Amino acid sequence: MNEPPADPPVGVPADSDAAGDDDVAIRVARSGGIAGMTRRWSVQPSGSESEHWMLLVERCPWDQKPPAGTGADRFVWRIEVRIRRERHEQVIPEEHLQGPWRALVDAVREADAGATGA
Repeated sequence: MNEPPADPPVGVPADSDAAGDDDVAIRVARSGGIAGMTRRWSVQPSGSESEHWMLLVERCPWDQKPPAGTGADRFVWRIEVRIRRERHEQVIPEEHLQGPWRALVDAVREADAGATGA
């Protein structure tokens, strides 16, 4: 499987004193396809927005390894999350990006597009 390249860790480093109780950072990367390009989206909500994002993250089965992807030139998603001092990371082939994973990815993409005006 052609995984998206790892970026530096999401958001504030876990050992930083700046990591507050509602500190959330989410990054999504999609790589692969015929061109093999990587696209990235991210969100760092604050205040009352954080609770909504934490619920989306908590619904994802972080401890379950998704099945391997099939076929060439397929998209692969890397999802990285930091909530407070806890980090999660998962790599999911496009054909297995469903349920809570799809909801999280779609929400990040929509929020990032709204923030950048794209």
